[in-house]
Amino acid sequence: MARLKIYTDENVDVRIAEGLKRRGIKAFSAHEKEMMGTSDIEHFKHASAIKAVIFTHDHHFLKIAKELARGGENHWGIIFVEMNKLSVGECIKRLAFYAEILSPAEMKNQIEFL
Repeated sequence: MARLKIYTDENVDVRIAEGLKRRGIKAFSAHEKEMMGTSDIEHFKHASAIKAVIFTHDHHFLKIAKELARGGENHWGIIFVEMNKLSVGECIKRLAFYAEILSPAEMKNQIEFL
């Protein structure tokens, strides 16, 4: 089974993507992809281009996902958690678990909450 790729948007601590990489997960931060300051829709387009789930703290991504669904457009999934609800380590642990048990096909057009 193919493993999830995870793209963290610019509001997410870059240590999360770094920690996921140390666990062997394909993870990318907005910072390393030079996507800082771009619109949320551009983050969606980039994540779709690399076939990655978006990990975010930004509620706006949930609204965009609904709009895409209404328009019949696909995305590779969103994993959401409120900012500061979980520690960096706990986010890494839970995201690594998701990456192990869910396939990209299972996350397509889905929203999960940590």
